[in-house]
Amino acid sequence: MPILEMLKYWFEEAKKKCMSVNSVIYNNIINAHCKVGDMERAEELVRELEEDGFEVPLDLYHTMMDGYTTVRDELKCLTVFQRLKESGMEPSVISYGCLIHLYTKVGKVSKALEISKEMEAYGIKHNKITYSMLIDGYVQLNDCVNAFSVFEEMMRAGFKPDVITYNIIVNAFCKLGNMDRAIIILDQMRKERQKPSPRTFTTIIYGFAKSGDMRRALEMVDEMRRCGCIPTVETYNVLVYGLVQKKQIESAIKVVDDMVLAGISPNERTYTTLMQGYASSGDIGRAFEYFTKIKIEGLRLDELSFAALLKACCKAGRMQSALAVTKEMSASGIQRNTYIYNILIDGWARRGDVWEAADLMQKMIQDGISPDIHTYTSFVNACSKAGDMNRAMTALEEMASLGMKPNIKTYTALINGWALASYPDKALTCFEEMKQAGLEPDQAVYHCLMTSLLSRATVAKNSVYTGILKISKEMSDLGFSVDLGTAIHWSKSLGRLEAVPTQLTNAVEKVFPPSWYSYKRNHKTLDTNDDMDSDEEDGADFEVLDESLHFRPSE
Repeated sequence: MPILEMLKYWFEEAKKKCMSVNSVIYNNIINAHCKVGDMERAEELVRELEEDGFEVPLDLYHTMMDGYTTVRDELKCLTVFQRLKESGMEPSVISYGCLIHLYTKVGKVSKALEISKEMEAYGIKHNKITYSMLIDGYVQLNDCVNAFSVFEEMMRAGFKPDVITYNIIVNAFCKLGNMDRAIIILDQMRKERQKPSPRTFTTIIYGFAKSGDMRRALEMVDEMRRCGCIPTVETYNVLVYGLVQKKQIESAIKVVDDMVLAGISPNERTYTTLMQGYASSGDIGRAFEYFTKIKIEGLRLDELSFAALLKACCKAGRMQSALAVTKEMSASGIQRNTYIYNILIDGWARRGDVWEAADLMQKMIQDGISPDIHTYTSFVNACSKAGDMNRAMTALEEMASLGMKPNIKTYTALINGWALASYPDKALTCFEEMKQAGLEPDQAVYHCLMTSLLSRATVAKNSVYTGILKISKEMSDLGFSVDLGTAIHWSKSLGRLEAVPTQLTNAVEKVFPPSWYSYKRNHKTLDTNDDMDSDEEDGADFEVLDESLHFRPSE
């Protein structure tokens, strides 16, 4: 019988037999209900306690505040704190700690810092727990400098960090990408005889996986086992995430097999991460397979599960399947949000279906969901592919009216659109506007622009020639180079522009890979009669939505 059920049973038995039920018994049963988030019953018991003539002790106020924090009910937590003060009792460091915990948990870290200052103004000093909460709050804000400052202040105050505090600091270094320092903290924990927890190791493994260093991530799993820590489902999920991110999907599946052999059942996050991997390659069949596994194994389908399946459908061009998925999502009680709408709009954008993309944007607004920069960028991409640059520019004006500024991907879509519409001069102008806006062009932008200019060079020779020379120099100066496939495509365009390789060819070839020259020797004559209007050569297809996996280690 679960502990809460036992407590409820003996509590009711005591009342039936007219046994004396004192405030300690009340406190214990209320605490049990608060821990599981059953605040309605906890409130009833507090009323019974008061009706039986007992005063509510300070500890019980704290218990109720913790309970409301568990269910993220900010208003009721503050009400209890106010009642505590009205009762004539002085709030303690624990009282303020409850509020700091509440605000860090609901993501209002700035409010937690205000409470901390208020506490200090009343002369109440921090304890180890409130210090840890503040450090965690700063880490949530990605303000690791202040997090380390509070950590040092805590040490100066004579408090020795416990495993929880060390885990927060490890997480801070991992967020900064400073994995060497994270390992140093791990070693320091051992010296202080603080045994690292599975959370400690999983955080470090996640840091290595996120940075793409799967060798170190796997080594850390071995280290974890040597220290007597058993890898958890979250540890395995982090490994799956890292391998999927590196597009090593088969290795990720092997990790899942090892996980099952170790007696640990995959959860919805495991399968969703695999779905995200298949979605990135457009393998709709395997994505559906793992979606079905989640349902068969009785796991919870959440927004990320549906999003992964939708991405797979959209990437494969199966928009009718995507719409069927959204219907199932609605039937499961999960509403479309900005992220889901963006995936669908991006799907239609890939097909250049500006009408469907526009209809979805209207539906989104009707549902009270505001489009964001990704929404508009996908829509601009749809307009560009459809050759409707007037509508693309109108979308840009809408963005400006909402205070949104185009990002690199928005400009890339515009550059591609102008080039496809045979306006290479406008593509070059757009590129310069992007730089004037303070955005640094990445390799994808240069690739898109150069491909577009080369394929449209016969339309406006003089200005495009100058543009090609300028872009080539910038790419070379930045150390950018293209792969062999791109070099071959570009060389065919150059062959059309220059019968004998001269200034233009020499400039562009500076960004070709070393393998180009051996290829060139083995293929003396390049076929220049291929269709230069293919999407691949035009650079028309690029990722508008962020393709990094949506993955969060468990709280």
